[in-house]
Amino acid sequence: MRLTITRQNLQRGLAAVSASIPGKTTLPVLSNVLIESEDNSVWISGTDLDVSIRVRVPAEVTQGGAITAPGRKLLALTRELPDQPVELRGRGHQLEIGCGNSRIKLNGLPSEEFPNVPAMDFEEGWSVSEASLRQVIRGTAFAVSTEESRPILNGVYWEIGDRMTMVATNGHRLAKMEVAAVGTGGAAGASGAFIVPPAALAQVERLFDGDGEIEVGRGGNHLGFRSTNQEVYTRLIEGSYPNYEQVIPKDNDKVARVDKEAMEAAVRRMAVLASDQTHRIRMSFEPDRVHLDVMTPDLGEAHDELELDYEGEALRIGFNANYLIEVLRNMPAGDVKVAFKTAERAATVVPAESELDYLCLVMPLRLVD
Repeated sequence: MRLTITRQNLQRGLAAVSASIPGKTTLPVLSNVLIESEDNSVWISGTDLDVSIRVRVPAEVTQGGAITAPGRKLLALTRELPDQPVELRGRGHQLEIGCGNSRIKLNGLPSEEFPNVPAMDFEEGWSVSEASLRQVIRGTAFAVSTEESRPILNGVYWEIGDRMTMVATNGHRLAKMEVAAVGTGGAAGASGAFIVPPAALAQVERLFDGDGEIEVGRGGNHLGFRSTNQEVYTRLIEGSYPNYEQVIPKDNDKVARVDKEAMEAAVRRMAVLASDQTHRIRMSFEPDRVHLDVMTPDLGEAHDELELDYEGEALRIGFNANYLIEVLRNMPAGDVKVAFKTAERAATVVPAESELDYLCLVMPLRLVD
């Protein structure tokens, strides 16, 4: 293999795949990136066996081939090279790097040892816009559980067909968003449902940052995302996702309409003095305002209030401030509607004006005073 590439393109490709390189591994080749030359371009790949990333960057290829090299070391070296063309040459299992007056040799491993990406059936898959996919990921993935006792809740549930829905919950909060999707190939009109690790979705959100289309395909227990120059593959979480529709209340009849930024700021102030164990704050809703209170014996107490529109009987309810902040942070700018039934049942939060099909749910905390 022999090729010439700009330092910027090499660094961009290596930085894109570096997130999939494991910090520690018992399989040495996983610490490497795979570099494969192609006509006028080079593919750079990294994997931790759960998530694989491939990106293509322009290059002048004079001799085809493939080689692996230590990914983090190569990225660190590339950042320090002068801003001149970089020549890469593979000699056996060694990568030779030339740039300006610099000559560097990195010991690699045979490209045959690098894991293959999973086989995907993109022809029978779906097509979604990059912007829409980023939107649903950003609006839901924050709500996944981090507890290992319920691995199903460690993933984001994704239904895709003519529309796509993403749902995430940890049992105390839930986020659900639905947007349009377009079926392609033999999958037009077909649907699929997957439980996707949030780490993979974070890479999809990071890499597919344009306004184009992403092809989505499935192969066995893997899901693939690809555009012309970028690909992400992930292992799916196996199992049955809970019936999330069952926990979303349909009869919350006490409704508060409030400015999202103002409520988030007030809750943040209360959160500073909330208990490190429960993060509990108290909210008392009246026809024209809400009172926010927190009292933590070893810290102190705080009170705040906001003007709002509230329909329904007066209600006093407790929340985990951190969960409420996360929900409000991800709501679009403007007013939100917060709906309740009783102080013991889940509250829902939705945008007041936006046409976005977006709902978050927060379970209340018991008040002890």
